[in-house]
Amino acid sequence: MKKRRVIVIGAGPAGMMAAGAAAENGAEVIILEKNQKVGRKMMITGKGRCNITNFCDNDEFIRNLTSNARFLYSAIARFSCYDTVAFFEGLGLETKVERGSRVFPKSDKAADVVDTLYRYIRSLGVSVEQAEAKSLLIEDGALKGVLTDRGEFLADSVIICCGGMSYKGTGSTGDGYRLAKSAGHTITPILPSLVPLTVNDGYCADMAGLSLRNIRMAVRDNISEKEIFSGFGEMLFTHFGISGPLTLSASAHMREMSPMRYTVSIDLKPALDEETLDKRILRDLSEFSNKDIINSLFALLPKSMIPVILKRADIDPHIKCNALTAEMRKRLLVLIKNYTMTVQSFRPIDEAIVTSGGVDVREVSPKTMESKLISGLYFAGEVLDVDAYTGGFNLQIAYCTGRLAGECAAIG
Repeated sequence: MKKRRVIVIGAGPAGMMAAGAAAENGAEVIILEKNQKVGRKMMITGKGRCNITNFCDNDEFIRNLTSNARFLYSAIARFSCYDTVAFFEGLGLETKVERGSRVFPKSDKAADVVDTLYRYIRSLGVSVEQAEAKSLLIEDGALKGVLTDRGEFLADSVIICCGGMSYKGTGSTGDGYRLAKSAGHTITPILPSLVPLTVNDGYCADMAGLSLRNIRMAVRDNISEKEIFSGFGEMLFTHFGISGPLTLSASAHMREMSPMRYTVSIDLKPALDEETLDKRILRDLSEFSNKDIINSLFALLPKSMIPVILKRADIDPHIKCNALTAEMRKRLLVLIKNYTMTVQSFRPIDEAIVTSGGVDVREVSPKTMESKLISGLYFAGEVLDVDAYTGGFNLQIAYCTGRLAGECAAIG
C-alpha cells in the first residue's frame, strides 16, 4: 500500500511535532522551511532558556487561554501538558519545574529543546528541505501540494505551521495567513499579544531598568469602566513604558487598543492593607526624623523609584521626615498602593511573543485540525486564532495542535 505523503510548512515546534506525529503514523513526511536552521523562534523563547510547557492539568491549561479556548478541547485531551513533559523526557531531555509550574530544560538551553525535536523527526525519516512556500496547489477543492521557490512538492496532505507575525527576524512574516487566505480562509485581525506597552505618563524612563517583584497589577478599561486584568508577579520599567511577565499577560486582555483607553494600576505593597502600610511609613519617618525624606524611604521603595514617587505625590524631596504632614503621608500611601499609568499603545508586533488573531477557527475542525473548506489542508500552532498567557501555554498550543494535525493528516 502506497504511503501517504504529508508536507509540513514550517519547522517550528508545531511543525516538527506535526511532522513527527505524521511519520509515526506511517506517512512519508517532508518539512519545507525557508530558514537555514529549524526552530529559529524557539531558540529565543524564555530568554534563550525555552519555557517548554506548563506542568498543569487540562482544566488549568484551558483557563490560561485568552481566545477560542473551546476549540482546543480535543487537541489538549489528546496531548496534554503532562504528555509533553513525558515526550521530551522520553527523548532524553531532562526537565525541571520552576515558579508558576513553568517547565524548562535542566540545562537552561533552548538549543537543547530544538535539538531534541530535530533528532526526533530525523530518527523517523522526516526530510527537511530548505524551500519557501509560495502558494498552495489546489484542484477541484482538494489540496495537491505546494509551489515553492524550488518548484512543486506534491502531497496528499499539507499542514501549515509557519507561525504568526511576531519576531519577523526568525521567519514569522505572516506566510501562513497569506496561504490560508488564498485557500478561502478568513483571517481574523492580527494584533500583538504578550507584548510590552508604551506609556506616556508615569515617569517610566526615569526608572528604566527597574524590575519590581511581588506586586499586584490591575488594568481598567476606561470605556467599559471595568477591571479587565489583575495579577501578582513581576514587571519592568523601560525607556518607552513597561514590560515584564505581568505586563505581557495584561496585554493579552487589551483587545481594542486605542490611546488612553487602558489604565494600569500597580500596588507596590499588596501584602499590606492601608492601615498597616501607614504604620510602616510612620515607623520609617520616626526612625529618620531629622533626615531628608528622599534619603529615608529606601527600606520601603526601590532607590530609583523614590524621587518619582515624591514628585508625583508633590512632596519636596528635601523636606525633613519630622515635617511631613498627615496629608503628605496620605498622598504617599495612595501612590504606593495605587501607582497609575495610562497606556498609549502596544509596542510593535515584532516585539510581541505571540500573535493574536489568525485563521478563523470556525473554519477548522477542532477534532482533526483539517480545513472545513479544502480537503487535505491542516493547520497547527500560532497561525490559528488561538493564544494564551505566558508560562509555556503558547508552546503547548503548538505541540497539541501539531500532534493532532500530524496524526490526522497521515491517516487522511
